[in-house]
Order: sequence, then C-alpha cells, then structure tokens
Amino acid sequence: MKKLLFFCCAIALFSCSTNTSQSQKVTQPSMNTVGFAIDRGINISHWLSQEYTKNQRETFFTKDDVRLLDSLGFDHIRLPIDEENLWDEEGKPLAEGFDYVRKAIQWCLEYNMRVIVDLHIIRSYYFNAGNEGGENQLFTSPKEQQKFYKLWATLSDSLHNFPESMVAYELLNEAAAPNPQDWNTLVAGGVKTIRKKEPERVIVIGSNMWQITKTFPDLKVPRNDKNIILSFHNYDPLLFTHYRANWTEFAAFDDSVAYPTIITQEVFDRNVERFPEGRAREFFKEALQTYSTEKFEEIFQPAIIKARELGLQLYCGEFGALPTTRREYRLHYYKDILEAFNNNKITYAAWDYKGNFGIREWNAETQQNGALDSELAALLTGKK
Repeated sequence: MKKLLFFCCAIALFSCSTNTSQSQKVTQPSMNTVGFAIDRGINISHWLSQEYTKNQRETFFTKDDVRLLDSLGFDHIRLPIDEENLWDEEGKPLAEGFDYVRKAIQWCLEYNMRVIVDLHIIRSYYFNAGNEGGENQLFTSPKEQQKFYKLWATLSDSLHNFPESMVAYELLNEAAAPNPQDWNTLVAGGVKTIRKKEPERVIVIGSNMWQITKTFPDLKVPRNDKNIILSFHNYDPLLFTHYRANWTEFAAFDDSVAYPTIITQEVFDRNVERFPEGRAREFFKEALQTYSTEKFEEIFQPAIIKARELGLQLYCGEFGALPTTRREYRLHYYKDILEAFNNNKITYAAWDYKGNFGIREWNAETQQNGALDSELAALLTGKK
C-alpha cells in the first residue's frame, strides 16, 4: 500500500500538466548507465519497508518469488528498506535486517536480476509526514544529516562487494524539502559518502517534492558522474490511481470514475464541495482532463529534458493504479503510461508486487500466495 497523504498534496500543488507544448516535446535518448542495465522492474514493498508482515519475513518474499519474477520477464527489483528495520535507535546495525537485504540480492544474482536498494523511510524523514511540527528534521538538522550520511556509509560497507553491474543504491525515497537547495545539498553529501568507497556504483537520485517531474529543473546532481540514474514517480491522475484509497484526503469520494476522462463535470459539481478547499479541488480539476499516452509524455517532459541535458538514464521508480476501478479502465491506464515510458526510453519499476497495487495476492493469515494477475504482469514486462 502506498500511503501518500502528503504526496497527494504535492500532486495538487504542482499539478500533472506542464507548459511544454507537444511541438517542444523532447525525447529521451537511448542510453545505458555504465555497468547497470535495467528495463522493466517491480517494487518489493512491505517486506523490509512499511511492513505489515513483521512476523512473516521468511515467507512473504523468498527465492521462489525471484524465480517467478524472472520467469515473468522482470529484469530488476526495487527493494525499499526502512531505517528501523536495519538499525536500532542508537544507529547500531541490526544483523537480521542486513541479512535479509544480502539474501535478496543473492537470490537476484542467481537469476541475473538487478537490484536497486532504496532507502525508503528513515527516522528523521518520512514522506507521509509534514515538514511542520518537527516530524521531519532531515532538511533542517545538521545532526540528522550527518546521521543520514552515516547510514549510507554503513550500507556501502555492507554491500560494496556485490557487483556494480547488479546492484545500485537509491539515496532516499520521495524527498520533500521545503527549499529545493536543501535536497540538493543532501544529494551532494550522500553521493560523496558513497563515492569514498564505491566510485563506480550506480546511484539513483529522485527529484524534490515526492519525485514529481515538475521539480526536475531545480534538481542538481554531481556533474560528469555517469553512474547516476535520475528518478521520478508518477501517480497521475490521483483520483483514479488512488480511487477509494482510505489514506487519501478524498477517501470519502464514492462516486464513479472512468478512464481516459476520469470524471464528468456533473460528478465534479456534485462532489468538489464535500472536500477541503484547495487540495481536493485540484485533484478534481485534474480528473476532468483526458489522459492518454501523449498526456503522460507531456507530464514527463521536465524529467526528460533534465536527463537529456545531463546525458543520464531516466527511471520511473513508482507508478500504478489500485484495482478499485473497473478492470478495463485500469488496464487502459497501464497501457497508456507504459507506452509513454517505452516511447521515451524510460526504464521503470511498477508499484508493486504483493501490495494493494500488486500483481500477486498475499494471504497474511495463512502466509500463502494467492492469485497472480498474469495479464497485468504481461503488460508490465511486454510479454503480451
């Protein structure tokens, strides 16, 4: 489950449309990041991050899952990890958590699948918490920033022996610094920390404000470092992709949605006043638009332009739609966004494997796998 309360706010504030016209559209060039070639992947959520499986680690994700993902045609996994699962409150590494990370990487190596180790949530920053009230101290506290660098120094010490062609690091999931320069400063420090031991390791870096594409013009990464992948996330249109999600600000919205036009003017008029002024209004306005491959390409343009400018690979580390809408609409959405990725040579990892957006069911009570959505899996891997 991708809980996105404040991510929702970002989408509203920065909206899904851009000022880039179709005539100005820039196509991402074909590039292979040095030594780390990825194409189509999937997120292994809720295992070592945002766990609802704390007592089920041994069964929730295993080598059999890697074998299945490989057989389906995925070439990599994005592996979210949380600080609390790998370090205690004093910063001491937890052997069990690190063992699971290394075990997952070994499984993937056996099947020639690559791994992006994603630092998803840390004690000083959680993408679902606001930047007010002291909950998120990462961008304001020098002490917490040094701790962040230490986390990466420890990860690098633990994982540096794995092949650079098979394992990459993602600095932080969905940073939301009030000042974009604060994120740029943290990026520079994080890259410097990793480069001390691993000068050739590929590092995945997302844009500020929950990795939306519109903030890419503000993103700064070290120049002349080709072992960097630029990453964005996309859940547009949110009223559709998170339809009836109980963690959103429009959870009470129970009217119908469709695709490619999400809601009618009548539905808008009937519902918009039921929700808080401002943010909800923006979500509903976005839902009046018609989505398509071309619309997604328009949304992606700021990221494509930045990647082209820097000569770096572009990656969508998260996207997806809940199965709460009609199946025909959901599959239409996936077809459109995947075509936009493929048209622009954007590599990607879907959210997610066994979560609420997933391609496979999981029975937490019996700790057994359920049905596989083979049709959706085939769409995601191109095995139509």
